[in-house]
Amino acid sequence: MRPSGRQPNQMRPVTIETGFARHAEGSALIRVGGTEVLCVASVESRVPPFLRGKGTGWVTAEYGMLPRATHTRGNREAAKGKQSGRTQEIQRLIGRSLRSVVDLAALGEMSITLDCDVLNADGGTRCASITGAWVALRLALGQLVAKNVLSHMPLRGQVAAVSCGLTKAGPVLDLDYEEDSAAAADTNFVLTADRRIVEIQGTAEEAPFTEDAFNELFALARTGVSVLFDAQTLAVETAENR
Repeated sequence: MRPSGRQPNQMRPVTIETGFARHAEGSALIRVGGTEVLCVASVESRVPPFLRGKGTGWVTAEYGMLPRATHTRGNREAAKGKQSGRTQEIQRLIGRSLRSVVDLAALGEMSITLDCDVLNADGGTRCASITGAWVALRLALGQLVAKNVLSHMPLRGQVAAVSCGLTKAGPVLDLDYEEDSAAAADTNFVLTADRRIVEIQGTAEEAPFTEDAFNELFALARTGVSVLFDAQTLAVETAENR
């Protein structure tokens, strides 16, 4: 039995609230169980120096945690004067994941930054960030199309992410903090709605795990992202039908 009482293939409750950041081109507050992340898309008519004059756009991300998103207060990274290696790794992952489903050439020389701020952390913050950021990005791009800034929607599809792990209860889907902190292995799957792989992160915390165990985790991830894709679609449809 899992600490939460969930079945091995059961996600935590997932909700995505749009329009949370009133001044942004797109925003989504995603809740996955006790994890809450505010994802905000900002559009700028410029690109990084390495892309200037190349006629292509850019999508990037920044990630952070509020000091009391966790059980004890964490120091603000701004106060330290630098980001941690974990923060840099996660925001690069979010950016890569979103760029995988965007036609950057169709953006022209325009940048979209996804700010993902963790309000409450209970496991899976990077996965929730990717999933929520896609909604914020989709809404921002929808605005650009509606205003005729873009001639067509430059998204190639949906992307979402979910964690899976090997615990005392066996292979399980969508780890919360209690499970994640004690798991023998944990994995993060970034997948597209047309069943392609963007990235897989997997780590054995104790003994190496087998290929059969990995395949079980992958199957669980497929189940989980189907729930997330439905939540994304519902959030976008609800926002655009207001």
